[in-house]
Amino acid sequence: MAPLHSDSDRGDGSVRYVLTGDGAGTIFKIDEKSGDIHATKRLDREEKAYYILYAKAINRFTNAALEGQSEFIIKIHDINDNEPKFTRDPYTAQVPEMSDIGTSVIQVTATDADDATYGNSARVVYSILEGQPYFSVDPETALSSRRRKSGGLVKTALPGMDREVKENYQVVIQAKDMAGQMGGLSGTTTVSITLSDVNDNPPRFTKTLYEFRVPESLEPGSVVGVVRALDADIGENAQMDYRIIGSDGPGVFEIAANRSTQDGVIVLRKPLDFEKKQQFGLRLQVENVHINPRFFSMGPFRDEASVKITVEDVDELPVFERPSYIMEVKEDAPKNTVLGSVSASDPDDKRSPIRVDSPYKPRFWYTIDWRTDMDRVFNVHAGNGSVYVLRQLDREDNAWHNISVMATEFNNPQQVSRVPVYVRVLDVNDNAPAFATNYETFVCENAKANQVLVSREPQEEEERIQTISATDPDEPLAGHRFFFSLAQEAAGKANFSVRDNKDGDFPMQSSTNTLTIRVCSCDREGNMKLCNAEALTARAGLSTGALVAILLCVLILL
Repeated sequence: MAPLHSDSDRGDGSVRYVLTGDGAGTIFKIDEKSGDIHATKRLDREEKAYYILYAKAINRFTNAALEGQSEFIIKIHDINDNEPKFTRDPYTAQVPEMSDIGTSVIQVTATDADDATYGNSARVVYSILEGQPYFSVDPETALSSRRRKSGGLVKTALPGMDREVKENYQVVIQAKDMAGQMGGLSGTTTVSITLSDVNDNPPRFTKTLYEFRVPESLEPGSVVGVVRALDADIGENAQMDYRIIGSDGPGVFEIAANRSTQDGVIVLRKPLDFEKKQQFGLRLQVENVHINPRFFSMGPFRDEASVKITVEDVDELPVFERPSYIMEVKEDAPKNTVLGSVSASDPDDKRSPIRVDSPYKPRFWYTIDWRTDMDRVFNVHAGNGSVYVLRQLDREDNAWHNISVMATEFNNPQQVSRVPVYVRVLDVNDNAPAFATNYETFVCENAKANQVLVSREPQEEEERIQTISATDPDEPLAGHRFFFSLAQEAAGKANFSVRDNKDGDFPMQSSTNTLTIRVCSCDREGNMKLCNAEALTARAGLSTGALVAILLCVLILL
């Protein structure tokens, strides 16, 4: 560095030079005798660009100042001693696949600590060391009146880059100072570039024909099978919808996409019947949900496939030809009287009735579910299904019988069907009429002849003593016509008579009932005063105490 010299210095050694300020004594030292200033270590402009120092000359012996203090500014001149450094390392970026050439990917930036105002030490130029021919980088920043061009902008350099072919790229970018000239310093960084997906691939079925086999007993709502289509895209670009575009069984099946697997799930919607249809054919279509119009030219984003569904026969339960049977039988029918017959068929073979094929090789048989006929009133022929009576019936005891007849497959006894059989017991006139209740009345001992015992009629002056009614459990339950008369043992006594009202037909059933009549003393108005208690047990003849009249009650059938 330039020496410091005072005009008072005559070279006799009486002058001493002193240095103070930034770095004095550490970075910078001064020769006390000559005034020469020296740097004691390497200077770095990037750490400190200049130093301010103060120097003065004093008398060595008296320390008196010989001149005023002088200020020195030492400015460090820059040299290219710093390489460019990127602000990040590494960089990560994404760019859509199939992007056009020149699509911006990412801006990388390198800085140089050297003085940008002095030479080219800080003038950085960018270049790609690895990653060509796929990507390029703008070499440097240029300013003009029209536009500003940023150096370090990474762009696509190749058209139609396909993520499905190559997804990840490692691009090494160099930043070199001295405007990229020889001798310049450089730094590098890596940019990890991922091609993001676009919907540029259609879905494709893994097969052109899918085949499934299902039992005819499959319940509606059950899964028939799963078809699969693959799409090279990912995420929502790979989402697809399935639909049935053709079927020889409309409405029997439906298909829906499983969003987690993107498979097509075929589901049964209507019951199957092997005896009606053994095979179904479907035509399926799969199509992307999100279609990018930009790639329409690459072809339709859909695919088609066929499905063959075979229905397998299942050993089904026998089926009766009717859901229920109603049979009738008279209550006086003798044992083994046939009421009717039931018939069932095997759905597995419409021509096969549920009967005994031969005495040696039975296939099916009919039985009565004895839980519905605990009294063992009926039975059924195992082979032909004829239902018959086992014992005497009584309509008045039970007018209807509800039984179940079972059809059982011989080779598989678990295959059992039941049908309700309602048996109506028809009425026959097998019950005689009887008094509705036990009648007991009285008559005054002075009663006149021809006095009616039953009720008072306006046209008659006599009083009726008692109304007599009868019942019959046979049908019809209402509207019976009865004929009343005295029994033979009472008819021989002239004390009472029965008047025929002439409203009945020829009697079919008859019974004998007892009417007890007390003979009592009465006042003038006919009110009872006293009856002989002993007469209550009298069974023959008319006395002053009581009379037992035996009447013959005859039912007239309408």
